Amino acid sequence: MLRQDETITFASVAKAAGVSRWLVYAEGIREHIDTARRQQAGRPRREKQRGLSASAPSLQADLSFTREENGRLRAEVSKLKDALRRQLGQQLDQAGAADLATRIRELTAENQRLVAQLEERTAENTQLQHRLTEAEDDLAAARVSLRRMIRTDNSETGKS
Repeated sequence: MLRQDETITFASVAKAAGVSRWLVYAEGIREHIDTARRQQAGRPRREKQRGLSASAPSLQADLSFTREENGRLRAEVSKLKDALRRQLGQQLDQAGAADLATRIRELTAENQRLVAQLEERTAENTQLQHRLTEAEDDLAAARVSLRRMIRTDNSETGKS
């Protein structure tokens, strides 16, 4: 693992060896892993001396570039979130519009039914008013006839 420049940890050694972690912590093996980890920890100094690791200005430039890229990505994420919000809003409006159109159709049908029912009831009411007027006229005529009959009967009874 040192030659392949892989990071040496107890878990990585156990995985590479195909054994359980508790085994790599066993006495004898643990010391070898600690030694390898110390050797690996000392490498950056040697690599820097040989020019294999990055210098401070290089790292600073990388950090600056990363920050700029991060800012650009944040702006892009913000734009995408806004676009998504608008799209979802439009979808909700369209779904709401479809529901509203259905509701309007239902209410229009109900309104037409109620208008037809009102027309029927109005016609019935008009007929009943005519019948009532006729009945009142008949009643008034019957009263007048009854009064005449009573007068006639009284006058005949009084003559006799």
